[in-house]
Amino acid sequence: MLAPPPIISVSNLSKTYGSGFKALKGINLDIKRGEIFALLGPNGAGKTTLISIICGIANLSEGRVTVGGHDINSDYRAARSLIGLVPQELHTDSFETVWATVSFSRGLFGKPKNPAHIEKVLKDLSLWDKKDSKIITLSGGMKRRVMIAKALSHEPQILFLDEPTAGVDVELRKGMWDVVRGLQASGVTIILTTHYIQEAEEMADRIGVINKGEIILVEDKAGLMQKLGKKQLTLHLQQKIDAIPPALAPYKLHLSDDGRLLTYDYDTKGERTGITSLLSDLRNAGIHISDLDTTQSSLEDIFVSLVRAP
Repeated sequence: MLAPPPIISVSNLSKTYGSGFKALKGINLDIKRGEIFALLGPNGAGKTTLISIICGIANLSEGRVTVGGHDINSDYRAARSLIGLVPQELHTDSFETVWATVSFSRGLFGKPKNPAHIEKVLKDLSLWDKKDSKIITLSGGMKRRVMIAKALSHEPQILFLDEPTAGVDVELRKGMWDVVRGLQASGVTIILTTHYIQEAEEMADRIGVINKGEIILVEDKAGLMQKLGKKQLTLHLQQKIDAIPPALAPYKLHLSDDGRLLTYDYDTKGERTGITSLLSDLRNAGIHISDLDTTQSSLEDIFVSLVRAP
């Protein structure tokens, strides 16, 4: 069975500014319909530039982008109507009410009035009791929700969230994740950029890592963790040792300052972990273990190692 076409397709996309600075270099990326895709990258990596081009806010220098099969240049209106964008910065009229702000956004896309849809969006985002409140009276987290409501006002198929929980407390962040999951369940494709690795680990189906204007990798979250995740074995020693015996040098062990813990890094994708031979060699060296435990590297560890790679 043929896979459905991607809802967003980016081909050989580059962006060069007048100064000669190349913000994006040969980006190729397909976003699947209905997925949550997290785009990770350090500051200045090109995340916001890429989103701005797909959303038609910035112009590309080379390449092609289609949204729902519509070219963002030659068929801009149709492409843009499929997209809701929640920008990083909070831009909205502080003295308007929540209801008026969200309803106005729908009108900007030429959509007929639909109070029932606006009501549903506000209820889904826990904003219904604030519908008559002026934006200026809301907390930062509530204002962020209003931005999402505005982006959903015209019933888009795709939602871009640029740093959606920046400056939002942990409780509200979790609430936001619930909102995003609900949107995905209703069929909306979600692309989020984030600094919070936990957010990508919690939410995303697939993860793309961008650095210095280039996509380093795109991978299913589970596959990424399995492929690049290293495990660490911690050995609790019955008696402290002052130094690691030379015979154990090939294992590149690390001895804790108190001489009671040895740690050993091994690769989950390797055919052999080396643990069995390590335990045997420890015994031969007269080092006895009271306990051991393993930990797997987090997505944050993987991300840092990718971005640091030359």
